[in-house]
Amino acid sequence: MNANTVKEECSSDRKLLLVFFGSPHKNGTSAKLLTAFLEPFYGNAEIRIINAYEQNIAPCLGCNLCASEQTCSQRDFDELDLLIRRADAIVVATPVYNLGFPAPLKAIIDRTQRYYAARFSLGISKPIEKHKTAVLLVTCGSPASEDADVLYRQLKRVFSVTNTALKGMAVWADTDALGGHSTFANARKAAQDLALAILCEMCYHKM
Repeated sequence: MNANTVKEECSSDRKLLLVFFGSPHKNGTSAKLLTAFLEPFYGNAEIRIINAYEQNIAPCLGCNLCASEQTCSQRDFDELDLLIRRADAIVVATPVYNLGFPAPLKAIIDRTQRYYAARFSLGISKPIEKHKTAVLLVTCGSPASEDADVLYRQLKRVFSVTNTALKGMAVWADTDALGGHSTFANARKAAQDLALAILCEMCYHKM
């Protein structure tokens, strides 16, 4: 099934694809991989891109307010919370920095502690009511694509309390070698295969 076939099946009620972009480089390798992923979604879904470097989300303070009530003591996450709750699918596009997420994106991830606390401290079975699906797009300068596995495992744990199924990951490795030109084709195909799978779920209401 291709994007055109899916488009014919999509309802007029546009689904929301929420993207968390974790690179400081707007035109770098992570942006290029994300662009390839997003191609099938244009005209088929509402796309919201959250650039972690532009959000200035403060780190979690560990104040534990979210363990006693379903909120956060810092209000800078409120808009993201609403988007997460409304989203039909989530994409995290990021480079690997020192075997982890870049700091601004990690701050956003840490602030999802409120959902963990809602589940295990407040006993709310579904802190996020709406089920959604997600994918991880990763770029890394090293040829060792398994570096991305660290990010995948962490994100899967995060999504386990947000009613989100992490469906897969596309990795563009060895980007330090001549800009990664020799490895981009495979990464692009993996990203677009994931995109079509997610788009099918969104349009056929099989979330």
